[in-house]
Amino acid sequence: MPKNIIILGLVSLFTDISSEMIYPLVPLYLTTVLGASTIALGIIEGIAESLASLLKIISGRISDRLDKRKPLAIAGYGLSAVGKLLFVIAASWMGILWARVSDRFGKGIRTAPRDALIADTASADNRGQAFGLHRAMDTAGAVIGIVLAYWLFTRYNGNYITVFGLAIIPAMIGVLLLFLISDSGKNTTRTIKKLAFSWKELDSRLKYFIIVSFLFNLGNSSNQFLLVRAGSAGFDQAQVILLYLLMNVTYLLISYPAGLLSDRVGRRTLLVAGYCVYGLVYMGFALADSGWSIISLFGIYGLYSGLTEGVEKALLADIAPSSQKASVYGLHALVVGVALLPASAIAGLLWDWFGVAAPFWFGGVLGFLSAGAIWLGLGNEV
Repeated sequence: MPKNIIILGLVSLFTDISSEMIYPLVPLYLTTVLGASTIALGIIEGIAESLASLLKIISGRISDRLDKRKPLAIAGYGLSAVGKLLFVIAASWMGILWARVSDRFGKGIRTAPRDALIADTASADNRGQAFGLHRAMDTAGAVIGIVLAYWLFTRYNGNYITVFGLAIIPAMIGVLLLFLISDSGKNTTRTIKKLAFSWKELDSRLKYFIIVSFLFNLGNSSNQFLLVRAGSAGFDQAQVILLYLLMNVTYLLISYPAGLLSDRVGRRTLLVAGYCVYGLVYMGFALADSGWSIISLFGIYGLYSGLTEGVEKALLADIAPSSQKASVYGLHALVVGVALLPASAIAGLLWDWFGVAAPFWFGGVLGFLSAGAIWLGLGNEV
């Protein structure tokens, strides 16, 4: 793997150590310490993720026009580091909202340029491997972060603020590592390019996949609902962190092999398998009636992430215009973000109105519908 991909993997590793020291604690902190409802949780996650997604298309367009990736990546990772500080000083659910928005804004700024940098650096023959490796290193950071969250949370007797404060350290290391990468832009004069970006001129397979992504993500509510579901099944706060760890270990083990396999058998097969796993797991969460079933579902859920996240990015790079990869990543993220705002809000409302099973039935059905749409409409050549 080229140096850029390794360094970007390390950046994601340290950033995810920081993020995942905080992420599994947020729903517990909101609901048990600050007294927020699942509706408030859904609003926070929906707003944060959707606003971040709106930024991805803007940063992607800027990156393509300037033919520069590195400055935007540094700005995005830096803003996410600032978001970690806001968790320390938040005293209400509105404070958590601002912290999540800052963190996700940073993700919105950095993601499209970073993914385009990986796509630019990797060759067409090993693009799935490159994205699979990046996702594996990212998820390794998540595993380390969750282990640290569990250890610190139990060591300091449930002191959330201490864990939030220590999470700032790996976030800053990740930002500093970015200065070691070299930009992939080929425009040596660094003049602004005039790029025409038209939906109707995009590859039909790309448009189809983006539409299916919107359908799927309407049912893909925040993972924090899974953590609250575990709490409703009787798991205590420390055990919920371990369940989240289990999910990420599975994700870590499958993401790199899935990327390699997609280079050989095609992206469509892996995506269909991943969406089917998602549908099964979400329906399982709707039906789960024992602690062991919840544990098993968290372990299996990591398969969905490993089979789809890196493969989706490789697929987008395969069929995006060569000069507008960051814009396509941004467009895809925008569509996903438009779906995520109602997705988490709908999940919170379904939970509150019809019980804990309702949002998982909704997500499971959309997962299977999306799998069928990918299989029937994307084409054997993908």
